[in-house]
Amino acid sequence: MTKLYLAIPCYNEEEVLWDSAEKLLDKYNDLMNAHKISEDSRIVFIDDGSQDATWEIIENLHSQTPIFQGIKLSRNRGHQNALLAGLMTLKDKADAVISIDADLQDDINAIDKMLEEYEKGCDVVYGVRSKRETDTFFKRFTAEGFYKILNKMGAKVIFNHADFRLMSRRALRAFSQYKETNIFLRGMVPMIGYRSAIVKYERAERLAGESKYPLKKMLALAWEGVTSLSIQPIRMITWLGLFIFLVSLIMIIYSVISFFVGATVSGWTSTLCSIWALGGLQLLAIGIIGEYIGKIYLETKRRPRFIIERYLSDN
Repeated sequence: MTKLYLAIPCYNEEEVLWDSAEKLLDKYNDLMNAHKISEDSRIVFIDDGSQDATWEIIENLHSQTPIFQGIKLSRNRGHQNALLAGLMTLKDKADAVISIDADLQDDINAIDKMLEEYEKGCDVVYGVRSKRETDTFFKRFTAEGFYKILNKMGAKVIFNHADFRLMSRRALRAFSQYKETNIFLRGMVPMIGYRSAIVKYERAERLAGESKYPLKKMLALAWEGVTSLSIQPIRMITWLGLFIFLVSLIMIIYSVISFFVGATVSGWTSTLCSIWALGGLQLLAIGIIGEYIGKIYLETKRRPRFIIERYLSDN
């Protein structure tokens, strides 16, 4: 039977954690009774420097049953690093690890199908939303547009997939070879290249608490994904610069012809527009290039992506 671990990043989740833990425990008991997972399978919460009672709840859950375990990071490192900490800590302990958010908006019943695909030989199984009816029009439009833009830029991501996925031990060990500091897991995991499958599910509404991904964080995650996985923005600057250069040549030829035929008119509108357009383009180009230089700077420092303060395990 499969030794299955769940990796669940948590940040200020005290409002939902008890309810989520109860549902996960019921699910694990069902899977164990059906002989789909082994008795030593575990549910691991990763506390990403929460400011509320999240870690205290994790400690209480662990004291009640060894099925629940906890990893406490030394400080807040963000969802992606917290999830990475869980995956890398558990990669040698389980046959397979499923990552899922603490609010359980992702359907835990999809775990059964994920296990079926794993038993068929898949090393990675992606949980993919079948529809987005619970999202607002704005969020649905921007989210779907984000996946399309990423794929257009050469970053191969799974459409409508977030971080609800199963990874085998072999896939996790392969993924541990990726050492970059700037991470975007949903774009990096497909790079492994092992056999994969998709399981579709419907995402539920959050029962309590607030989403940990407001618009500001969603935009930051989107930008992180683009700049971590693709150099297309820099190439776009190159092509845009070439286009403006060609336009400038046309304008020079036009100006010379106008001068010789006596059709020149002194004015400030065209000059002002040109200065603003070129100035804006230069600032944009410098900003994008600076973003990549900043990422190179952080990568060269080789700072740890996370530091584990405590680990509540069977030992």
